[in-house]
Amino acid sequence: MSTVYVFKTRPETVVDDYIKLLKTAQVNRHLDPNTTTILKDNISWHFPYLSANTTPWQLEGTILGLKELGFRDITCVQNKTVVTNAFKGEKLNKYVPIFKKYNIPVLYNFRDEDMKWVTYEPKGDILVLDKIFPEGIRIPDYFFGKNVVHLPTMKCHIYTTTTGAMKNAFGGLLNTKRHYTHSVIHETLVDLLTIQKEIHPGVFAVMDGTVCGNGPGPRTMEPIEKDYILASADQVAIDAIAAKMMGFDPLSLPFIRLAHEKGLGVGDPRQIEIVGEDIERVNFNFSVGDNLASRVGDLLWFGPLKAMQNLFFRTPLVNLFIFGSFFYHDYFWWPTRGKKKMEYVRKNYRWGQLFDKYSE
Repeated sequence: MSTVYVFKTRPETVVDDYIKLLKTAQVNRHLDPNTTTILKDNISWHFPYLSANTTPWQLEGTILGLKELGFRDITCVQNKTVVTNAFKGEKLNKYVPIFKKYNIPVLYNFRDEDMKWVTYEPKGDILVLDKIFPEGIRIPDYFFGKNVVHLPTMKCHIYTTTTGAMKNAFGGLLNTKRHYTHSVIHETLVDLLTIQKEIHPGVFAVMDGTVCGNGPGPRTMEPIEKDYILASADQVAIDAIAAKMMGFDPLSLPFIRLAHEKGLGVGDPRQIEIVGEDIERVNFNFSVGDNLASRVGDLLWFGPLKAMQNLFFRTPLVNLFIFGSFFYHDYFWWPTRGKKKMEYVRKNYRWGQLFDKYSE
């Protein structure tokens, strides 16, 4: 049986509540405090959009909780995607002052001076990555032998229904060709968890559900205040409980079911102990829906054009789709809808007001 810790919180106490969460979860029993610990935050979008990205209070509370439990060597690793700017994201989402305040070095997996990409041969059974990357699975050498703490948020995702701890490894361990995996995204997440268990001495997740994302995530969502924070050493279990709270059957999600069946974690809520809040009747009634980008993606990755995806995504034609996604999200959805939604959150949500109190 695995354990997931679920606390209710409020803006006035959230940092202290995160510290309490990590202590209650005994993170120092799951991770070695004497080993370098990587914080893997989640920047789904470089714009400051609550629910899409790691929150500043999640980052700060986790750093303080780790430090109080004796962790001294803490770093953060950022990644880039074809549509997300890591430098812009960490600045606009107000991480930079936190890194400076607590002396957290930040490294970038796309900078050669920070880390190299090396070929890795998994010891465990791999479902798809060896076929997607027949030339070899490449991951950053910096990750070997270090703890990792994932910092996802509770939100929906257009291709995996929900996204959380398991999906958070997607950016850190795969390079900018990660879009090759989208048609087998569920199996990819299971493979990445297999690899994580081999290269990291400890893996932990601290999930923010203070503002959750309902709708076609991980970017174009409706931010909704829910006031929850979660933690677990079992990446499958924390994703399963988050999915259940959002209103989905965890075992109906292939990435959770496959990981559960492979013994990589517990995906059946009946086999997961909840410490903290009683969430038996919690149901956010979330639904994913579609946006323009997901409709195009559905055709190419899962629909009638799937057989032609190598033509579209492994040739220079991919630049058309990269530009299309970038333009749609940054120059259409953000200025016409997202920015207004975030302005509403800042004005009317307690968490939006707390966000504004963090210095940029």
